Amino acid sequence: MNRKGLISIIATLLGLIAGAILMFAAGHNAFEGFMYLIQGGTKSLERIGNTIATATPLILSGLSLVFAFRTGLFNIGTPGQMLFGGLCATIVAHTVNLPRPILLVVLIVVAFIGGSVWAAVPGLLKALFNVHEVVSCIMMNWIGYWVVYYVVRDYFPNGSKATESLPLADELTLRSSWLSNLFDGSYINLGIIVAIITVILIAFILNKTTFGYELKAVGYNKHAAAYAGISVNRSVVYSMMIAGGLAGLAGLTQYLGVATNIQIGVMPTQGFDGIAVCLLGATTPIGAFLAALFFGLLYAGRGYMSVMTEVPPEIADTIIATIIYFAATSVLVERVLDKLKSKRLGRKVTSFTDDPLIGTNVQNTDDESDSIGFMPPTNDKTKGDE
Repeated sequence: MNRKGLISIIATLLGLIAGAILMFAAGHNAFEGFMYLIQGGTKSLERIGNTIATATPLILSGLSLVFAFRTGLFNIGTPGQMLFGGLCATIVAHTVNLPRPILLVVLIVVAFIGGSVWAAVPGLLKALFNVHEVVSCIMMNWIGYWVVYYVVRDYFPNGSKATESLPLADELTLRSSWLSNLFDGSYINLGIIVAIITVILIAFILNKTTFGYELKAVGYNKHAAAYAGISVNRSVVYSMMIAGGLAGLAGLTQYLGVATNIQIGVMPTQGFDGIAVCLLGATTPIGAFLAALFFGLLYAGRGYMSVMTEVPPEIADTIIATIIYFAATSVLVERVLDKLKSKRLGRKVTSFTDDPLIGTNVQNTDDESDSIGFMPPTNDKTKGDE
């Protein structure tokens, strides 16, 4: 097991320990709480199917963050990309009459393109004018929020229910009766198949193609990549667009899979939860897949835990938040590991940040002296002494 995987496991254990301490402090039985939390997501085939369905949008949103991280970008615009990709797919499902197999392919393509278009704006601003992607992504989140609010309310309202779009028939969504019946009537849908195929494709692109190598090279050191002849601007834009497309697929699985309509006035939390999935998954596609399943278990099981015990369901959110904290502060965990290693070997280990969970390529992307793009650097270091 590599160090990143070990740190992810330690972060998970520390989060569970923190949740147990909180349960005991509130006067609850932590062992009983965890037992019902796990049973809530695994006790029956139906519950297992619901856990997988809950995890499906998290897989794709986490994958979106993973892909952007590899190019040194922080795609915090996943919620807005989910909204816009889901909206585009919803419009097509309501207005286009196609055979179901063709319609499903069209919905996947449209959702991907919708998310890509929404993420292209921060990508272009970053590449051309060195605008930090966090700022522009947050702005695009709220633009997407109000675009969905306007379109759903004025063009696809659900009768008197002005807070949601008109529900779609199951044959116009990713829902499948044979798959649902396989899991005793759960709301698992074809989105999990889309997610698994996407995980495999992204892992292949990042690890086995020249394009993936160029993206990772830009993430490690964009100046060295530019010196080697790699187009940094192009890589940044492509990375953001592909990451946005993955988030658009997450919106498809959420709004035309887990649900059959879009609720307005709600920013999808699955987009922000993708950050946790990405960090706990050690910024790898397979790791994000496993982390999303774990978070899906926590979300699916917390209601059952609350019913069977007096433990509030917010405990599960606390566990997730603690896991994010320990995963994000991976350097501190590495220091502890290196101290233990140095004591065991009887010598001092001087380097403990060779391979942090969050690489240096995403720790500081706001370089004031960066001249990548059309805008000049803010501080002139090229002038000689006058």
